[in-house]
Amino acid sequence: MRNICVFCGSSSGFDRRFEEAAARLADVLADNDCVLFYGGGSIGLMNVIADRMLERGKKVVGVMPDFLLSHEIGHERIDEMISTKTMAERKEILLRESDAFIVMPGGFGTLDEFSEVVVADQLQLMKKPVALYNTLGYYDDLVRWMQRGVREGFIRQEHLRNIVVSDDPALLFEKLSGYETLDMEKWISDIKNERANKC
Repeated sequence: MRNICVFCGSSSGFDRRFEEAAARLADVLADNDCVLFYGGGSIGLMNVIADRMLERGKKVVGVMPDFLLSHEIGHERIDEMISTKTMAERKEILLRESDAFIVMPGGFGTLDEFSEVVVADQLQLMKKPVALYNTLGYYDDLVRWMQRGVREGFIRQEHLRNIVVSDDPALLFEKLSGYETLDMEKWISDIKNERANKC
């Protein structure tokens, strides 16, 4: 894994520990000689992780739609800024160019990006790992929701198990490296069999 996409907030949150966690993640990525792909912002947690990677002498690539660049929130010191026409194109590039995805605390946009990556992997539109960097338990409620989805029969246990969750960036990176893709034909067959047995 070399090209790592980090999805995170354009805000920093109220607790300074979110920024500290972003810097620690950047150090782990730098120690593993990774290239950072991210949303291209110069604000919030996006700025923190990009700045730390640059301080460590590592390559940083941002991807940002033109309409956001026009608001002058694009990072001016990163190695490369890819401009897009739409948010959808932005995500398409990030999904294509990245080898793995780490989701830091963020808002609706971050949740949207996480969902898109999980679904793309589930449907084998790509075969790349995704992780929730669960700083200060930020994603505990989301994990509980997914666990309920398993109990209620809306989420496959194997799909939930394939999402790495940790508040330790070094452990998170190690688990991402051990990712194994799921057999789509198997889980679809399982769903069909479950339906047949229910009828």
